[in-house]
Amino acid sequence: MPSSKALDTLNSAPQTQYDALLVDPANKTALTPEELAQQLADVDVVVVGEYHGHHGSHLLQSRLQSALFRLRPEQILSMEQFNLDRQDELNRYLRGETGETEMIEDAEAWDNYRASYRPLMEFARRHDLPVIASNAPADVVRCVGRKGPGYLDRISDTLRQKLPATPFMDTPEYREKFMAAIGASHQADDTMSERMDNTYKAQLLRDNTMATRILQARTEHPEHQVLHVTGTFHSENNLGTVALLKQRAPEISVAVVSPVFWPSEVNEAPLDNNRAKGDFIYFIQPLPDEFRDAQREREAMTARFRRSTDKSCD
Repeated sequence: MPSSKALDTLNSAPQTQYDALLVDPANKTALTPEELAQQLADVDVVVVGEYHGHHGSHLLQSRLQSALFRLRPEQILSMEQFNLDRQDELNRYLRGETGETEMIEDAEAWDNYRASYRPLMEFARRHDLPVIASNAPADVVRCVGRKGPGYLDRISDTLRQKLPATPFMDTPEYREKFMAAIGASHQADDTMSERMDNTYKAQLLRDNTMATRILQARTEHPEHQVLHVTGTFHSENNLGTVALLKQRAPEISVAVVSPVFWPSEVNEAPLDNNRAKGDFIYFIQPLPDEFRDAQREREAMTARFRRSTDKSCD
């Protein structure tokens, strides 16, 4: 049974966007990042899911990174937020050969790099830790989504060799989750079904690439622990990248730390509906709505789609 102190903590919603309430759902106890690190010290791969841009996610990742390092300094940082074809540019920055702005431009860092990922990168750089650009190239992912898996036959041999030999491995549970998330209908016509299937293949290319890059890193750095940061969809419920890691290397141990938004007007951590999302979960305040005006939201989505389609896959 959890202690009364633990129960009191589980009844306390995160107060700010920086706060995260870490919970071990197996015994309903709250944890500090240091206590979580102690439980994860012997795990081969620690996957921390995030809601991109949420300060609570990123602060927790940074605290856990340093806590794990104190217990096991043989650490690798693996990041969804950099694509594998920019590994050389990332390495140049880690070696001190370029400045931060140069790295952001050359490695095509995400727009929120400075606010969200700089602490992770600088910790790794200060301690001379490997950093793995683990995602598939964005242009290749986009074109697989538009043209289908056959697009991989059109990229250079050099780039193709960096991608997984089997880039579209999956699990039925993940496909079901993905299709539900994008609102795909079982009654869709053949054209729509093909489009949805290509979109799913693009997602699988990301997950398979991240899983493969993590395993490559462990081969290059034996006995190192990998800390992988990624969007939670790629890891929660032990699906996506995590399921593929276990398929490709069932002998390694993997632990998943997943975020959950604390619902409004709730006075107790909603564990029952979320305990399966990760080996450990952390509650954070919801992000503000992007839009309240439906028309403006449609216009914004149309503009984003237009920018994507303006890029050629020839």
